[in-house]
Amino acid sequence: MRLVKAHGFALIDLVFVCGIIGLLSSIAIPRMLLAKQMANSASAISTMRAINSGELSYALSCGLGFYAPSLTTLGVPPAGTNEAYISPDLSSAATVVKSNYIIQLDATAYAGAPATCNGLAGGLAGRSYRAAADPTEPTNIRFFGTNAETTVWEDTSTLWAGMPEVGEPPSGHPLR
Repeated sequence: MRLVKAHGFALIDLVFVCGIIGLLSSIAIPRMLLAKQMANSASAISTMRAINSGELSYALSCGLGFYAPSLTTLGVPPAGTNEAYISPDLSSAATVVKSNYIIQLDATAYAGAPATCNGLAGGLAGRSYRAAADPTEPTNIRFFGTNAETTVWEDTSTLWAGMPEVGEPPSGHPLR
């Protein structure tokens, strides 16, 4: 009687390998999703800082001391240059989704505001502003906001509704 040697894997080998892969995946995937959330939060914080920088540049160079009322206004370059105050990915609409965050900006129009160098009519610029970044994912509980005082604030619920144009919001804590 002659024994034939089997070549390849047995079914138990495949089940064992699949079990190991499943165990490693169950450990790695939640950490990967958390890392993605942290990266999106870092992007939202840098977006708030970019808006602060853009608003300050706008007020000093084009707005004659007044702030832009919207993201689209900050996206319009002043006469004689091609460089806007914020990047095109932030200025494409009044409300922008970037890195799984909804980015918003507004300023209460001040009737005495002059016309600006990038085409904004008189009476539309604001004496201050507010901006916020709210996550689009329900599992993300990091919300951010800023205003004319340029401090970026963080909270576990939206800052948009309560964020004043000047001063501290009713909830949240400043990021250092």
